[in-house]
Amino acid sequence: MAVLIRYAGVRVGLGLAQVLGVLGIVFVVASVLPGDAAVVIAADDADPGRIAQLRETLGLDRPLLTQFGDWLTGLIRGDLGTSAISGRPVADMLASALGPTLTLAILALLVLIPLAVALGVAAAVGRGRRMDRVISGVAVAFYAAPEFALAIILVAVFAVGLGLFAPTAVGASGPLLMQPELWVLPVVVLVIRPVCSLARLVRSSMITALESEPTRHTLRLGVPLRRVVWRHALPGSLTPATQHLARVTDWLLGGVVVVESVFALGGLGQVLVSAVSSRDIPLLMGLVALFGSITVTVNTIADIVAFRLNRTAGATA
Repeated sequence: MAVLIRYAGVRVGLGLAQVLGVLGIVFVVASVLPGDAAVVIAADDADPGRIAQLRETLGLDRPLLTQFGDWLTGLIRGDLGTSAISGRPVADMLASALGPTLTLAILALLVLIPLAVALGVAAAVGRGRRMDRVISGVAVAFYAAPEFALAIILVAVFAVGLGLFAPTAVGASGPLLMQPELWVLPVVVLVIRPVCSLARLVRSSMITALESEPTRHTLRLGVPLRRVVWRHALPGSLTPATQHLARVTDWLLGGVVVVESVFALGGLGQVLVSAVSSRDIPLLMGLVALFGSITVTVNTIADIVAFRLNRTAGATA
């Protein structure tokens, strides 16, 4: 346990250092791009004097290092700053947009994990036979399709053609979770590609486990195949899948941004697009800090779970 705690502490420290590096890079890149929030605000009155006054008011005329240092000091205190465009606290804007994004990501994971494990185990148990070929072939085909194209096809067929779901969330109100006609298609789009990669990884790991000598010996002792698969082979096979799931979770956050834009769901995706297009650096930095924190948390949890699964597999071998 002490070794695990030390390892987790090192991983968290490295993750925080990476987040700090990403924050610095994003801040510099966003600051040196042509145009800034002052130009956006003064779009209808692009007088140089007016723009200079706005830059002074927003603090954009200060050195970049000073601006970043002030923002970082506020972050340490738990203050993400104020949007340069709307004047609203960044934390409030992120909190209000986080609901749809988390709803989609959680629903996608709830579907993704059991489906990928079931498909991977089925393909591994039937390796070389028709079930394995069908699952592997479909996985390769769907993995090659980008989310944007899948979203358009699903909307055209199931929303516009068959009328089973809403094509977008424009005009909708209320909690997203209570409106399946709005989230079923986005969740399907989010799940299709990662379920393919995760199922193939589970299949590969399961085949290795099933063909290992300890597993073969257990089968020779007369232990039923079902028990061997789920109690002996699967725990060890899930170790690489768990670590890959952390990367899939990060990918889901990026995929949610694309899917939210297609289905107009109004989550963090739209906030990100707005922050980039309006050069709203405080809002953009708040998003980067949020995504970075989620990435560090997810990867650290995945490593701890993988460690525990290894110990479980060793104990049951």
